[in-house]
Amino acid sequence: MEKPDKRASILASAENLFSELGYEGTSTRQIAKEAGANMSMISYYFGSKEGVFLEIMNKRISDFTSQLLSINEYRITPMQKMFKVIENYSKRVLSNISFHKMMHREMSLAQRPEMYCKLKDALTENLNVLEKIIDEGIEDHSFRPVDKRMLIATILGTVTSVATTPKVTEGTGLDITVPEDREILSKRLITHLEDLVSTYLTPQK
Repeated sequence: MEKPDKRASILASAENLFSELGYEGTSTRQIAKEAGANMSMISYYFGSKEGVFLEIMNKRISDFTSQLLSINEYRITPMQKMFKVIENYSKRVLSNISFHKMMHREMSLAQRPEMYCKLKDALTENLNVLEKIIDEGIEDHSFRPVDKRMLIATILGTVTSVATTPKVTEGTGLDITVPEDREILSKRLITHLEDLVSTYLTPQK
């Protein structure tokens, strides 16, 4: 069991370091030291620092994909599915803002083409699942016909804005880095997005 445990330890240590120091600020030597491993183990399991980063990113995205697919199979209304997506995604992002910032940076700058392509493909799969949920609502007439891509961009963009823009908490006395304050902001964010989506998607009578 030592090798699988060591592999998991490398991933956990690397994620902590990437979140704290960023991709560029983290070295394989630091990862090895934090994980109690040696450099050759990182090379053996992942090939490079980029390989470690991709492994973490792929796992995070695939975990969310599994959540989305599971939600899509629930025997609930399309609106309830949308609410669950909003809740799960908001909590995932706000629970590790530093890592979300780093992933967002990789996607926006595309400095590492292989990493960018792999992340883009995985995220596209998630967007396809979201589109299916919206299509289901449109087909059963519980949703009005809408621009699906713009709606998804609105949801994802709002979550990212709350997580990364200080202006959101300016003058509120809330600090998103404090767990208790983050819980308050998370509830506000989820309530806002649920109200927004409900108002936007519900057909007008």
